[in-house]
Amino acid sequence: MKLSQYPALIAQAAQTVNEIDSQLTAAEMVVNRMEASADKSVAFEPDLKNDNQRKGRRFELLMVNLEYQHALNTVMRLTAERANAVAHLEYLRNQFSVAKLETRMAIARQLAGSEALELVGV
Repeated sequence: MKLSQYPALIAQAAQTVNEIDSQLTAAEMVVNRMEASADKSVAFEPDLKNDNQRKGRRFELLMVNLEYQHALNTVMRLTAERANAVAHLEYLRNQFSVAKLETRMAIARQLAGSEALELVGV
């Protein structure tokens, strides 16, 4: 890959991370909204006498909510996707750094070679 191609690839990878972050935030908001709704329902149930009963009822409400389960699965999937996207971004950045170093090394070798030839008188 050419050195000049890396900045565009790095920018594209960073944009992918940002898009996944946006999707992840939206999914987390759905989860939070559903949890708040379950908390509200539990808060007004007069039969629940203590925190353990409220926590148990809240858990029951959330576990039977298919939309909540789907949202949790989405959060988990997007979290994994984000981790992979960040790893890819870092890989591209590191590749770019190595390519720059290799280019500098090649230039230094060329300069060193031409200076040696000048010393010999060629």
